Amino acid sequence: MIRRRFTLVLLALLLLPSAAAFAGPAVTPPGEAELRATIEALTGPGMDGRRSGSAGGDLAAERIAGWLKAAGLKPGGEHGSFFQSFVVTTATRIAPGTALAVNGRMLDLGHDWAPHGGSLRESVSGEAVFAGYGVSAAGWDDWAGVDVRDRVALVLDGAPPGISASRLEKLIGARRAGARALLLVSDTLPTLDATAAAVRIVSATVTPATADALLAPSGASVAQLRETLAQRRAPASTALAGARVEIRVAMETADRNAVNVIGVLPGHDPALADEALVLGAHYDHLGVTNGAVYPGADDNASGTSVVVALARAFAAAGPPPRTLVFALFGAEEIGLVGSGWYVKAPAVPMARTAAMLNFDMVGRLRDGTLTIAGVESGVTLREVVNDALRATGLKASLRDSPQGPSDHSQFYGAGAPVLFFHTGAHADYHKPSDTADKIDAAGMARIAALGAAIAERLAGGTRPAYVALSQPARERPEAASAVGARVFLGVGGQPGESDGLRLSQVVGGSGADKAGLRQGDVLVRLGERSLNSFDDLLTALKDRKPGDEVRVLYLRDGLDHETMATLGTRP
Repeated sequence: MIRRRFTLVLLALLLLPSAAAFAGPAVTPPGEAELRATIEALTGPGMDGRRSGSAGGDLAAERIAGWLKAAGLKPGGEHGSFFQSFVVTTATRIAPGTALAVNGRMLDLGHDWAPHGGSLRESVSGEAVFAGYGVSAAGWDDWAGVDVRDRVALVLDGAPPGISASRLEKLIGARRAGARALLLVSDTLPTLDATAAAVRIVSATVTPATADALLAPSGASVAQLRETLAQRRAPASTALAGARVEIRVAMETADRNAVNVIGVLPGHDPALADEALVLGAHYDHLGVTNGAVYPGADDNASGTSVVVALARAFAAAGPPPRTLVFALFGAEEIGLVGSGWYVKAPAVPMARTAAMLNFDMVGRLRDGTLTIAGVESGVTLREVVNDALRATGLKASLRDSPQGPSDHSQFYGAGAPVLFFHTGAHADYHKPSDTADKIDAAGMARIAALGAAIAERLAGGTRPAYVALSQPARERPEAASAVGARVFLGVGGQPGESDGLRLSQVVGGSGADKAGLRQGDVLVRLGERSLNSFDDLLTALKDRKPGDEVRVLYLRDGLDHETMATLGTRP
């Protein structure tokens, strides 16, 4: 009896250190002042919307790395740094040899003319032909009645009254008509980025003075041609006697890099320290478009602020049992590029990644309800989340599925359980009005406290086993009410500096998918509306209804294509 009692006491003593190790040190959650200050820094001067690959994006990464270093975290990036670099895009610049001559006179690059970033890199010479606005739409056809084959088309910017026509449509029209090059007359010379969408034709913009020099042998001028079109209210395309163009476009390309910012807090438990819990958020946003800064306070300076604050809080408390990786991802907005790169080269191997917590748009708690997705992606995750909710007094809508267009989906696809924290969409989403003054810092502090409680639990104890879930079924269009149903093409696109709408996503099984559209295609026109932004697409769909067939003009690898897409209902 005495021996048994001694054995039980010894067993209890042996268990105490292990229990303490699993519990880990207490973490003091961050306050709203700290969270607000971080958001204001990330949306402040010089950040310019934090677009990946831009100076503002680089500045944000440097600032975040400084915060993680000051908190005492170890670098988790390359070569002993906090940075994990990856190629985000290919930058184009004008190469030597690029030149334009009209009627034998060489012109000043950057003053008289500018090549388009998406132009063919070729040399072209030939007679010039005036092709009005370069428009073929709504009963107006500038390309009819004039032979532009193997010639250089000169067209005016703008369009006839009541007709919309983009730069890309003018280029497509010229290429279809057989022109070897197109010169667009405009008061403003565009940047290469603003004209980056490729069409397989040599193209450039020229000033009105340059166009007048080209037109001089024929006795015409830009002003006269505009007046003729206005008076006739009909095309006035014509050959230009004595007008000759020689143009050569040469470009150089260089990779433009972005970075993930990674800090590591090593675990202290020998049995668990080689496993990691990842707390992540993307720090990039949309940058500057058409002179407007997209500050991205909620999307996603808010999530970045929470992760940085939690890094400070856990570092101050001391090492937890498992290793914690704090990862701030670049290039989420252009297709989850940074997180996709991380899971290929993780700070701790994915096979030893216990779970990932993703904070994306957590700055507007509003009615006090948070959405947490992925609670069925790992065994015991729902229990962990519910315990933390009770402890913090926060309400949340729990979603089983981890599927979603944010960085956690890359981790789930690589075999890690995930939780996705989100306070919902709003009217300022992906707009210049997503500013720091609209952030609910008090609500963010409550979310950060919840995140800390969940992370403390997952940083020790039993590792949640991964659960493979099937993709949730989408609502079929015919099942939705016809009254108030929102029409759905099934594409995602982001604001960019170039014209057209480059697709960042095509939803599987949608009308766009069935019509053959792919990620990377550039939408040029839908029905009768030219497209230069996602807002243009929404406007074009506004008066449509599910089941409508609509003609889509798009570019792929510089070649134009047309297809018919059947619209569905938004899931």
